[in-house]
Amino acid sequence: MSDTSLISSAHIDRLAELAVKTGLALIPGQDLMITAPIEALPLVRKITDYAYKSGACVVTPIFSDPEMVLSRYRNALDASFDQAANWLYDGMGAAFDNNTARLAIVGDDPMLLANEDPEKVGRVNKANSQALTPARERITRFDINWNIVAWPGLAWAKRMFPDLPENEAQGKLAEAIFSASRVNVSNPIEAWNNHNKNLRKRSNWLNQQNFASLHFSGPGTDLTVGLADGHEWMGGASLARNGITCNPNIPSEEVFTTPHCMRVQGTVSSTKPLSHQGTLIDNICVKFEAGSITEAHASKGEEVLLKVLDSDEGARRLGEVALVPHSSPISQSGLLFYNTLFDENAASHIALGQCYSKCFKDGENLSKDEIIKRGGNSSMIHIDWMIGSEEINVDGMNSNGASIPIFRNGEWAG
Repeated sequence: MSDTSLISSAHIDRLAELAVKTGLALIPGQDLMITAPIEALPLVRKITDYAYKSGACVVTPIFSDPEMVLSRYRNALDASFDQAANWLYDGMGAAFDNNTARLAIVGDDPMLLANEDPEKVGRVNKANSQALTPARERITRFDINWNIVAWPGLAWAKRMFPDLPENEAQGKLAEAIFSASRVNVSNPIEAWNNHNKNLRKRSNWLNQQNFASLHFSGPGTDLTVGLADGHEWMGGASLARNGITCNPNIPSEEVFTTPHCMRVQGTVSSTKPLSHQGTLIDNICVKFEAGSITEAHASKGEEVLLKVLDSDEGARRLGEVALVPHSSPISQSGLLFYNTLFDENAASHIALGQCYSKCFKDGENLSKDEIIKRGGNSSMIHIDWMIGSEEINVDGMNSNGASIPIFRNGEWAG
């Protein structure tokens, strides 16, 4: 275990309380499943305390260890890389069907697999994505209350701050996580209540406008994103199908909705690197025609990007579009976290793959076929990458062709 002496125990406690009471809004009698890196044990223990104090029935942690992950790549039989723990993911799906809440803690080295065989990494990712389908569908439908928070893992900290001593690097990452998560204030729960109100104000305005499409313009970008029929904007707190209002992501600065997967046209360039399964993919540039990516390039990690796009039929189409102002706290920190939970909240972004069925009016009552008819995308992947900056403008286009400014120079226009 690393030296955590520079990580504030008070802030760990506040993050744990926030995760249970605001992130999950856990209710008495509910089970809780936690996945976390073994290094995050101090946070898991605190979350468990708050969960039981909030009336949780059974808390079940599932830990991962980076050395065990690497051992597979270095020692396993070749056939191993096409297999996944289906029984585990089937069990997760069954747990969600029984109203078990889901909490994920991220914190591992985002570049853990950077030196492993990319062909093997791709096979493992595909096998895991396929096996995860039953559980992932229940999450993207918002069947249950779920939440993601972060722990300042040592290897992650060293990746971000390579010139600092280990304990200082971890302390600095901890400060960045606590700040972005709004737990470095006296009352984090109240701070999130106010933040949710601001995000709701933005999403309500966008829903009132009922735009047919968004147009992104700026250096390397001229992209029209058609919006799904009957789409609904969301942001911050979300009402799950089980009746619980939760905050899925801590931190979160976005308002987001579902694009029409057949109505995306033009070119777009990434504004921040994407860290995907141990590979850094930088300077992404793609061309969309009739909703599908027909050309894709990257200055770094292009081979991995192309494999991602070939994951399945829906991998070349969009499942999410999100708006984030350049002035967001994470953007203003100037840090690249190499982690989507944080980096996606530094800039407007799009996501390849699976859509959120929750982002439709009356979405909880729509069948898979109805979602597809309205333009929702289906895929075994969901990968966000950043396309916003202080140089990007966004306009909302009405069905009659009239446009209304949404973002100017990376900020809300009104």
